[in-house]
Amino acid sequence: MALTPDDVARLAGLARIDLSDAELARLAPQLDVILQSVAQVTEVAGEDVPATSHALHLVNVFRTDVVTPSLPVEAVLAMAPHAEDNRFAVPRILGEEE
Repeated sequence: MALTPDDVARLAGLARIDLSDAELARLAPQLDVILQSVAQVTEVAGEDVPATSHALHLVNVFRTDVVTPSLPVEAVLAMAPHAEDNRFAVPRILGEEE
C-alpha cells in the first residue's frame, strides 16, 4: 500500500508541520520507500535475533561522585551585587504585574 499525499498531509497535520501541495507530492514516495525499508528489516529479523536499540553495547561513561568541600557562603556571595538570606538576590522577572 503506497502512501498518498493525503496520508502525508494527515501525518504533517499531526506533527503540526505545514507542507505545500508540491512538498506533499514529493514526500509521499520518499516516505513510502522508508516504510518499505523498515518492513524489509522486520521480515529479516527472526525469533533468534534479539531486539536491540543500538548496534554497539553501550557503557556508562559517568564517573563516580566524589564529595569535596564547597566554598563558604561568605566567599561565594562576597562579589555578588546583592545578596539576601545567604542567597543571590536578583530582580523579579515573572509576575511583575503582581
